[in-house]
Amino acid sequence: MAAVPQAVEAAEVLAATAPFDQLDAGALRELARDARVEEHDDGVVLLDAFTAMPRHVHVIRSGRVGLWVEPESATDEPDLVLGPGDVFGLDATLTGRAIGPLAVASGPVSVLRLPAARVSALLAGERPVVVPDRLAGPPVSESPAYVVVDELVVSRPVVAAPGDRVVDVARRMTEADHGYAAVELPGGWGMVTDRMLRERVLAGDVTAETAVGDLVAGETPDQVVSGESAATALILLLDRRADYVLVVDRDGTLRGAVEPRDFVVSSTTAGVSLHEQLRRAATVEELQERARGIPGVLVTLLDGGLASAKVITVHTALLDTTVRRMVELVFARHPALDPDAFTWLSLGSNGRGEAVPSSDIDSAAAFDDRVTADDIVRYRHVFAEVNDGLAAAGLTSDRHGATASRPLFARTNAAWRAAGRQWLAAPASNNGAMMTSLLVDGRPIYGDPGLPAVTGVFAGLREHPGTMRLLLQESLSRRARLRSLRDVLAGRRTGFDLKSHALLPIVNLARWAALSVGSPALPTTERLRAAAGSTALPAAQALALVEVFEVLQRIRLRHQLRQVEQGVAPGDRVDLTAVSAIDRSIITRAVREIAAVQRRLDNIALYDDPESWGR
Repeated sequence: MAAVPQAVEAAEVLAATAPFDQLDAGALRELARDARVEEHDDGVVLLDAFTAMPRHVHVIRSGRVGLWVEPESATDEPDLVLGPGDVFGLDATLTGRAIGPLAVASGPVSVLRLPAARVSALLAGERPVVVPDRLAGPPVSESPAYVVVDELVVSRPVVAAPGDRVVDVARRMTEADHGYAAVELPGGWGMVTDRMLRERVLAGDVTAETAVGDLVAGETPDQVVSGESAATALILLLDRRADYVLVVDRDGTLRGAVEPRDFVVSSTTAGVSLHEQLRRAATVEELQERARGIPGVLVTLLDGGLASAKVITVHTALLDTTVRRMVELVFARHPALDPDAFTWLSLGSNGRGEAVPSSDIDSAAAFDDRVTADDIVRYRHVFAEVNDGLAAAGLTSDRHGATASRPLFARTNAAWRAAGRQWLAAPASNNGAMMTSLLVDGRPIYGDPGLPAVTGVFAGLREHPGTMRLLLQESLSRRARLRSLRDVLAGRRTGFDLKSHALLPIVNLARWAALSVGSPALPTTERLRAAAGSTALPAAQALALVEVFEVLQRIRLRHQLRQVEQGVAPGDRVDLTAVSAIDRSIITRAVREIAAVQRRLDNIALYDDPESWGR
């Protein structure tokens, strides 16, 4: 064993090694003082974090180290071979669990050994954290201002009693310069807004003498609990297209309300004004210009400390607003066509609320049954204009895929319902399985949300065991793997497609699992949780897939935003030699988790009765 290295040398090594490069100078010096250099020969076991918690974290100075990330694979070739600058032992150290890896010297190797307790204290504080949540990107050194929704409440609310007259409440709102008033009801809170007064009193049939409690009857305002993040309130505003969100204590006491303009000062919700700019764009050209700024907003949100899953939720909301406004502006050019005669459905990742920069804008349209076939053709031409307008804004769709401009995806409600029944009866015909998978991901974002009835047809899928079996086979057709056959034949050893080789297999399994238990959930993680504990998907496997999906989405989002910043079209293929050792380990372990679930479902598809799958 070598002597203690110079602290300066150790600090230089750590400063060039993720995640230690995010520590401040003082923390680096402190960690460098505790570092030791070790030299080892070929074949020496440097770490076995499957049998015990590691006492040290290692940084490779020179040489190679073979890494096994699953205990059952220890007799095979290593899953990864690490080199200078790579780190091992960090996963178990930060999670506080003996989750691996096994590390063995591949030839002579020199490592910098760091005390695990000191590393954990500097990177994770007193409480262990899940490694992917902490290491998917650089840790935030300081909490940004206005990250809690309470900090955005800037004035006392106007509170009305149910018996107060509408005219009196409106007068109090004007005096307080508020656009809303909260109504204290027996079961909670109601809310009167300027929009409600305009639409239902000034332009409607409600008189100014009406009791305000009657005006808000049946209306449940969106609300968040005190202490929630500002991002949670923002997502509600964007997702529900609400004017205000109430802020209440856990006992129901009203704190106030927040509106979109309040978020301008919050660094975790930087760029919120873009939503309003998209919604109010006066021309197609202005909308396109604004929409091109969406990736930059995602970068700002992520750098500001907002979790990746919430960034993706905000992204989906911004895309919804862009598509909705594009439909409105394009149809304004065609006054002969009624824009209220159809509902626009988002499909695919947008429909599930999981859109990333590379996601296509998949869509379908459901028409009122009174719309004729000739008129549908005219509508489809306008839908093509919508798609072209979105493409010019950087939001592309596959012309040969699922778009409302194609006959297959533009039908009357009755025609959709009939087609859905045909697909259930004969899923092997007319791309029935594929169309079913597309439509059950559909989410209305424009028009009457109650119009599309095709998704209701699929609520009875469990009563069609043959269809369920075929859908399971379709779901298993895309296998989780580190390398495809094409990669093998082409001699490519380092490329990995995050979407095709890992995420889509989870999406397909989650969709099928949700159908098997009759869940209407759309997001993949919600589908997995809904099916957890069923015969088809034991709870442990479902929760493992939830974690894997979230981690891979996080890696995918960061990878694509880096590409956008570099002026490269975002894609899903990553070079495994270019990502960090931690991310390589995460990806390898994720593929193994997915493949294990797929193998189990292979057996279920062969031997179990479909009627038992959802129990």
